[in-house]
Amino acid sequence: MRKLLMTSAAILGASSSLALAQKIANPNQGQLVAPYGAGPAANNNNNAWGTANTPSGSAAAGPLSTIYAPNVNAVPAPGTLVIRLNGRVESDVVANYTSGDVGISPSPTGGTPNGYKINPVGIATYFRLYPGMDAMAANGLRYGAAAEIRTAFYAGIAQSGGGGASNTPGAQTSPSGNTSTETLFVRRAFTYLAADRLGIVRIGQTDGVVGLFDNCVFSSSCWDGGVGTFQGGFQATTAIAASGGGGLSWPWLAQAGNEYGNAKIVYLTPQFFGFDFGVQYAPSMGNAYSDNTQTNPLSPTLCNQASNTCISVTSGDDAQRWYNQTGIGGRFQQTFGPVDFKAYAFYEAASKEDLTTTAYVAAPPGSLAFKTANGNFLRYDNLSFYQAGIAVTAADLTAAVSYIGGAYNGQAAMRPTGGAPENSFLYGLTYANGPVTAGIDAGIIQDQGSANLVHVSQRHQYEFGFGGAYRLAPGIQLVAEYQYVQRHQGGFDFNTGSLGTSSPSGVPGSSTRDAHGQGFLFSTIVTW
Repeated sequence: MRKLLMTSAAILGASSSLALAQKIANPNQGQLVAPYGAGPAANNNNNAWGTANTPSGSAAAGPLSTIYAPNVNAVPAPGTLVIRLNGRVESDVVANYTSGDVGISPSPTGGTPNGYKINPVGIATYFRLYPGMDAMAANGLRYGAAAEIRTAFYAGIAQSGGGGASNTPGAQTSPSGNTSTETLFVRRAFTYLAADRLGIVRIGQTDGVVGLFDNCVFSSSCWDGGVGTFQGGFQATTAIAASGGGGLSWPWLAQAGNEYGNAKIVYLTPQFFGFDFGVQYAPSMGNAYSDNTQTNPLSPTLCNQASNTCISVTSGDDAQRWYNQTGIGGRFQQTFGPVDFKAYAFYEAASKEDLTTTAYVAAPPGSLAFKTANGNFLRYDNLSFYQAGIAVTAADLTAAVSYIGGAYNGQAAMRPTGGAPENSFLYGLTYANGPVTAGIDAGIIQDQGSANLVHVSQRHQYEFGFGGAYRLAPGIQLVAEYQYVQRHQGGFDFNTGSLGTSSPSGVPGSSTRDAHGQGFLFSTIVTW
């Protein structure tokens, strides 16, 4: 009997240990067992009081305003800190059909045919890491840092005889060889200081005022689980890009790499009676650590003397470079009974580099010399644009519109002198209830487009998308969406991304080749 009792106790003890091992992580093995939190947090603590996207605080605001609900990304207690390593893995199955799927002769008068053809079906996957730290001093000062690490992809490269990779882009290679070209790069990296009554200051590669005011609501891009809709998703950046000239356009800047990729200082105020304000400043288009004269990051040579590769130059041989970027904006958020209302407005300006090593192109607009000139030597206007948005939520539906206009061309690029102004609208309707989000987007984009076609033509683009996401369980979403894009500019060939090929008259730019594409996507997204 005594042996039986001892055996039973041993079994019970072992069972208890097994159960304990399943519930409690071993920190020495890098394990964590916890309820699901908010997931990726590239912009944690992005306002003055520690919440992630400044919801108005009312149920009328709906789930879109509480995707990153207050304090889900833990705001530390005084005298403590929180260390995070959030992540995201996305896997996509796509089918894209575009006007660039089949190669054709680049000349309407003849030439060697292009015999290439693209498989419309693709499978893609990537991951991102979001390390960060948030702390609060005993006196109430909040501070911390955050970063975003992404996968980078390069063209398939041919294998050399020794089994390594050569630098022959486009040639076939093995699956193993293709993965060896995938690298990691830093997309965001910033520090911050904040106090509830003073606001927050962020310094580094960070979202500016537009990106912090509009995490996805005004731009109606919340409905696909973060795939990106027209901004940054697989269809926008790869296969539909085969529709020519860089693919889907996203001039509105919110969550765009051209908005958050350069190092800057950003200040956001606390909220006063529903209003908050922000200002930003960046001295250049990049990071001052990139101020070197070599493209090899492993052995950079600093700019001992000003040259065309120094990222901070203000005079030289590139008229398309801007510097001293300054922006200011304001936002209003308030609920009126069952209706939630949000609006913001923003203005940005930047100076332009002066040509001092070569002459500006002096040919009159529309002439043959002007059309064929190097774009670096044309005249450009200072960057000067305004962006605004309105979003109204009621009964789980959010209707929103975003607008951008002014001396601006494409995305964070200066307008060529004499060119058409930016005039672009983005309309969206989003439904969010429980685990389901669904939406529809439509964009109308009008700008100058090709700088070589000033006073000849301007660019007109239309994009449309719809779909939705279903949260299968905490940390996993299923996404399906459809996109369509149409692009046109007289005298521009979107298949080659350049001026139209010569017509029998011999005048460049007289041949036009439009672009169009459509795509279907299904994604599984896991976040932690």
